[in-house]
Amino acid sequence: MPYSRTTELLDTVQSPADVRGLDPAQLPQLAEEIRGEILRDVAGTGGHLGAGLGVVELTVALHHIFDTPDDRLIWDVGHQAHAHKILTGRRDRMGTMRQGGGLSGFTRRDESEYDPFGAGHSSTSVSAGLGMAVARDLTGSSNNVVCVIGDGAMTAGMVYEAMNNAGSMASRLIVILNDNDMSISRNVGAMRAYLSRLISSRQYRGFRRAAKRVAAKFPQPVERTAKRAEEYARGMATGGTLFEELGFFYVGPLDGHDISRMLPVLRNVRDYEEVGPVLVHVRTEKGRGYSPAEDSKEKFHGVGKFDLVTGAQIAPRPETPQFTEIFSDALIAEAERDEAIVAITAAMPTGTGLSKFEERFPDRCFDVGIAEQHAVTFAAGLAAEGRKPFAAIYSTFLQRAYDQVVHDVALQRLPVRFAVDRAGLVGADGPTHAGAFDLGFLSSLPGFVVMAPSDEAELARMVATAAAIDDGPSAFRFPRGEGVGVPVPVHPDPLPIGRGRIVREGDAVAILSLGARLQECLMAADLLAARGIEATVADARFAKPLDVELIGQLARNHGVLLTIEEGSVGGFSAHVLGHLALSGLLDGALKVRPLYLPDRFIEHAAADVQYADAGLDAAHISATALQALGRPEPREAPARA
Repeated sequence: MPYSRTTELLDTVQSPADVRGLDPAQLPQLAEEIRGEILRDVAGTGGHLGAGLGVVELTVALHHIFDTPDDRLIWDVGHQAHAHKILTGRRDRMGTMRQGGGLSGFTRRDESEYDPFGAGHSSTSVSAGLGMAVARDLTGSSNNVVCVIGDGAMTAGMVYEAMNNAGSMASRLIVILNDNDMSISRNVGAMRAYLSRLISSRQYRGFRRAAKRVAAKFPQPVERTAKRAEEYARGMATGGTLFEELGFFYVGPLDGHDISRMLPVLRNVRDYEEVGPVLVHVRTEKGRGYSPAEDSKEKFHGVGKFDLVTGAQIAPRPETPQFTEIFSDALIAEAERDEAIVAITAAMPTGTGLSKFEERFPDRCFDVGIAEQHAVTFAAGLAAEGRKPFAAIYSTFLQRAYDQVVHDVALQRLPVRFAVDRAGLVGADGPTHAGAFDLGFLSSLPGFVVMAPSDEAELARMVATAAAIDDGPSAFRFPRGEGVGVPVPVHPDPLPIGRGRIVREGDAVAILSLGARLQECLMAADLLAARGIEATVADARFAKPLDVELIGQLARNHGVLLTIEEGSVGGFSAHVLGHLALSGLLDGALKVRPLYLPDRFIEHAAADVQYADAGLDAAHISATALQALGRPEPREAPARA
């Protein structure tokens, strides 16, 4: 299917007001021009693609019908918002998306007045939209609140909590279900489009109100029977029974690529006079209009830079394996030896490396959808019955299940093993996806073993260690990106619990690193050595339990101790400082300098730029050591926020 290479009509559009001024017959052309623009932009920057291509016509229709920004348009997740950004005054900056200082890959309140709510994690739009609708009602305003949510996000329980709440209230809220995969109903046809238009029309609503008044005259059993008959008849025709039961007025499904059929329905919904929430079910095709994306929907969900003609991604071949790949291979090897091992992911089988595990062990791998809370308690249930669950969840998504980690796993001392991917800063995905807080919230839990590998071999050993721990919960966190090039043992031995290692000996400064900043610490030691200062570099391996013997040795034998971690305040360094204080090792001349992520969110940029910004690169580490020694650099070192 061809995409537009011209922008004749798009060039006349500076804001959604211009879209509203176009003749409806012009909108399909505008949509095709936007689709071509998205393809050219993402081919140059990388980023999320498939979902954005699928909602182009829907985006154009929404901005044509609704009076944004006065009408609030909330995009769930933000993967779908490329066309929205192009139409809302950001077209000239789309080439900066996900680049340092450029546009975010998601919607952000501080980026545009057309982004009323920020997104990054899924399934939040209905809750936020309901809050906005209630706030509107309390102030006596009359604007519309529209939430666009994908079918994948509908696997999260939070959506149903919000819909259940909305269905019990009188606030008018419009939810657009963008269904591009779930197959809630059969394919859209002309009859279904006609029914959707009829059901959303003023005439039908008037008839429905009259029928309700008539039914109310009958005894209650008859009234209830009439109501259920009408709802279930509509459910059979349109597939909306579930949403009707939750209290929503259901319309659909609509062909999300047929603007002419969407416009009258959206107009009817906009002018809907009854109170309460409405759900419009729209069917779209992920990757629409670009054959490589249509043929490989998962591959083109998120992409690096790619060749627009062939679809081939333009990325240098990694010289070393990714940490995620090392984890996947190590887990498969452990599962080959132990049939009790099972794996759980929350809608991220490829991202977490479990797709390979699933190929090898299809009956022992479970994708539970975007449902991290359920994933954790599901893993706890598996552990309670003697299985050995590995829950592979991004650090930023594990935040959504913290109560379950505390109550269902830690409190019961169940041996759930957490593979915490994307720990630390994550580059272009920015603060919504950064793994900044897991060290703090996991290390604070009694009975948890928390590990962080410094290289590929250490990660493989930590997978083996977690598999061997069978008396309580454990976690190992690892970063996004490539390893450092060390060989991975074929049969990795488990680590002794709570034991670190010294990787370089010195006498003046001790650098105690947890996780993948170890190579930067070694580079910092080289910088110090160039100034005649020999540094000890140690790999802590464990945030909990601490290697108190190693910490004591470093504290007693060095005048300066630095701790390094890819996490926020309250994590590894807090536990080290607590031990030093309680053991009296801070009562003397020892100078301790903890280095962790600053108390702010780090904006999207290349990962090395982010870590320099955070003060966790070799230059900042060596400068901190020199300042503690009273030997600062001749020129002022880069300031750390």
